[in-house]
Amino acid sequence: MLIVGAGPGDPDLITVAGLRALRRADVVLYDRLAPAELLDESRADAVLIDVGKTPGHHAVPQERINELIVEHARRGSVVVRLKGGDPYVFGRGGEELDACRAAGVPVRIIPGITSAIAVPGQAGIPVTHRGISRSFTVVSGHVPFDDAQYRALAGIGGTIVVLMGVNTMRQVVTGLARGGMRADVPLAVVERGFSEARRTRVATVGTAGAVFAGDSPRSPAVIVIGEVVRRAEVDPLDEAALQARVESLVGAATP
Repeated sequence: MLIVGAGPGDPDLITVAGLRALRRADVVLYDRLAPAELLDESRADAVLIDVGKTPGHHAVPQERINELIVEHARRGSVVVRLKGGDPYVFGRGGEELDACRAAGVPVRIIPGITSAIAVPGQAGIPVTHRGISRSFTVVSGHVPFDDAQYRALAGIGGTIVVLMGVNTMRQVVTGLARGGMRADVPLAVVERGFSEARRTRVATVGTAGAVFAGDSPRSPAVIVIGEVVRRAEVDPLDEAALQARVESLVGAATP
């Protein structure tokens, strides 16, 4: 049994080890965020099982995914669990590993490139940069934090990367503001990071709610908060309008 990270969305960014595993698999259980093109690399007689999830909708519950992995592995099949990004970065790879261990199924983990680093990088945003940010924190926006946690995040400095935070972005930025983060700290949302439809939009912690109110980001998207966002490569068609809107919002808030 192999749990394979497929990378951040570009089929060329799977590792060599991951591609080799995929090519020899008898059974492939694949996620929504794993590049569909990679399935063409599987054997013609391989069994392909879609177990992808969308926000708020899990067509195949995680418990059933675990059962399918174990069932096929016990039949002697070479099973690949193909997951977007890295299996251990909010990918529930640890739960699948636990299920295999409990069933006595040997497992190998093949890491993948996480979107937490690759998607900002694709948009020109380094998560660390000498003299600007010497640390980065990756958090899930799926479940809101409490005020103590927001204070800790606001106080740690560096860069904050939020995955699965499209639907909770307003709560995140208001929570960070309550926790002491300055309103002028830059924020970027990078949508569809490794597709031709990639879009990078910028605001600040104080203006994000208003800037994105009329055109909310859509999943998959990565939110980046911190001074490194000033290095973002914003679509020039959007940049002037966004800058004008941010300036108007800041002006309106000035007494």
